[in-house]
Amino acid sequence: MAREGEGGRGRDRDREERDSEFVDRLVHINRVAKVVKGGRRFGFAALVVVGDQKGRVGYGHGKAREVPEAIRKATEAAKRALIRVPLREGRTLHHDVYGRHGAGRVVLRAAPAGTGIIAGGPMRAVFETLGMHDVVAKSQGSSNPYNMIRATFDALGREDSPRAVAARRSLKVSALQSRRQGVDAEAVDA
Repeated sequence: MAREGEGGRGRDRDREERDSEFVDRLVHINRVAKVVKGGRRFGFAALVVVGDQKGRVGYGHGKAREVPEAIRKATEAAKRALIRVPLREGRTLHHDVYGRHGAGRVVLRAAPAGTGIIAGGPMRAVFETLGMHDVVAKSQGSSNPYNMIRATFDALGREDSPRAVAARRSLKVSALQSRRQGVDAEAVDA
């Protein structure tokens, strides 16, 4: 039931507020032509990445006869397929990670503060919408934006936080962190 004085538009406003928290980036548009009796009939396919810049990101693919409709479909698909990625200090990855899809392979590396996003085209869109500030990424193999995005999401899906690793090993996070700092100290001494 609508509240007094809203005129039944309360739900629309709630939906707009929820949608406004997301940032979307158009990664790629593909125009395809179907040859028919009267000539060519064009269609468009859009690849969109959506994120809240706080650790959630998703990608979607949409096809339609017009570009805006394809982008809208892709954005809706991306919002339905959001994943949460654990970030260290809200700015970078916890550890280096590899991902692949088809012939596309990516390497994502954690970076110190101030590095910025060092990544090419489609991967940059993913990191910006994710809210990651410092990362070094390298794409190997396929430069097809679809394969690069899927390989990047494969890598992000393999990302683990120390809390998740500690829970899996039945350890405390502090014990896990102290082991890591001990290894770092040995590397500096060597």
